[in-house]
Amino acid sequence: MTERICIVPKVHGVGGMVSFLHKFSAYVEKRGLSVTFDLADEPYSAILVIGGTRKLLPLFRARQRVIQRLDGINWIHRKKPTSLKHSIRAEYGNLVLRLIRRFAADGIVYQSEFSRAWWNDWYGELKTPFSVAHNGVDLDVYRPEARINNSRHRLLVVEGSLGGGYEGGLANAVRLAEAASGLVSKPIELVVVGEVDDALKAEWQARSAVAIAWVGKVARDAIPQLMNEADALFSADVHPACPNSVIEALACGLPVVAYDTGSLAELVPASAGCIAPYGTNPWRLETPVVEPLARGLAEVLEHQEKFRAGARAQAEAAFGIEAMTEKYLAALLG
Repeated sequence: MTERICIVPKVHGVGGMVSFLHKFSAYVEKRGLSVTFDLADEPYSAILVIGGTRKLLPLFRARQRVIQRLDGINWIHRKKPTSLKHSIRAEYGNLVLRLIRRFAADGIVYQSEFSRAWWNDWYGELKTPFSVAHNGVDLDVYRPEARINNSRHRLLVVEGSLGGGYEGGLANAVRLAEAASGLVSKPIELVVVGEVDDALKAEWQARSAVAIAWVGKVARDAIPQLMNEADALFSADVHPACPNSVIEALACGLPVVAYDTGSLAELVPASAGCIAPYGTNPWRLETPVVEPLARGLAEVLEHQEKFRAGARAQAEAAFGIEAMTEKYLAALLG
């Protein structure tokens, strides 16, 4: 009988959880296993919880092995004014994650060493078996392509949304592009992929000293081309657990620049881009010191071939979809 895995919840829309669900389920089925997204659709051998689920009672009653995939913790709303609805949803989400982690999970897969340390620091270290698995990507889909020599350097930002308290990522991207502009041989254009409020677009369009291209939300299969048309990716999130956009960029041979927060130093070696000190307190969302990262971005832009080769080499060594999926299957079925 074919081995089956139940994956909950079946997430939709954009973002890292959706990207992981599509990549993981596709590879699992390619391996000859089958997948269901309904806890009532038995039989199956194990349950993979992508973060949390509202179906707590059936999960607690499950007889099968439960593995929880843990990202980061909702925290921006505690440091920056957001709507009451957003804050309630964030805290409810944290509560659900904590309940599953402590009482339902037979094993935990953290997305990074940073994520594991974060959960242990905030909510206590558990005796539950765990492993760490960075996100992976299909290296045949996300790969370097022939590039056109543009009249501008393109600095790419790829986020599901740059609203709801995450507007600071856009501000940091604009400041970085402006600071690096005087250090490179060509003008810099900031290319923003993701949902951005019209009022925020208008504000930065008026204030920015660099050109900004607002691409908006795009289909998943359009991302590789956008990455191959860019010269560097700026990872805008503060304290990301393991951003898919970084993994995908490296696979496309796109160098990554970012401030040293979250898992980014785990993912991007010096050969593949630049991770520079934040310079102030990122947990308070203070404005970072931009000059060191601007110098790093300038070096990346002026020495493209070296850094593009290093980015692809890092992806091939560490971020193949096969290696990631096998770590999850070991936790689920091992």
